[in-house]
Amino acid sequence: MRAAHRVRQLVNAVNLATLLGLALAKAQHGRLERGPDGLVVARDARGRFPVAAAYTVGNVVVVREGVQLTDDLLAHEAAHATQWACCVVLFLPLYAGAMAWSWVRTGDHWSRNVFEQRAGLALGGYVENPTRRRGQAG
Repeated sequence: MRAAHRVRQLVNAVNLATLLGLALAKAQHGRLERGPDGLVVARDARGRFPVAAAYTVGNVVVVREGVQLTDDLLAHEAAHATQWACCVVLFLPLYAGAMAWSWVRTGDHWSRNVFEQRAGLALGGYVENPTRRRGQAG
């Protein structure tokens, strides 16, 4: 494992994000397994929130039931694990703000969300929508 991945793993453990991710994965009955680069993958998770094929909290990638974890999706989610480490405890409010901004600008939570853009929209299975014109209703 590269040094950068070890640092990410350590920071996400110390900031308790990985512990939160493990708790959410277990609450959604995810099957835990070791993933690459210090990640933990929770497969076949059940639940309705958040609405996504997969999501990441700390170093834990939670994959919904029936979703195939491709290399592209894993790369997208790994980028989110790094974002968690870089933002430490501010990740959730910053991500929520980025989601809100994207919703106002495009009507979806990803197209203008800087976290999703930097993780690679296409890798995460997202299609980028155009920006709304001023005064255009959703």
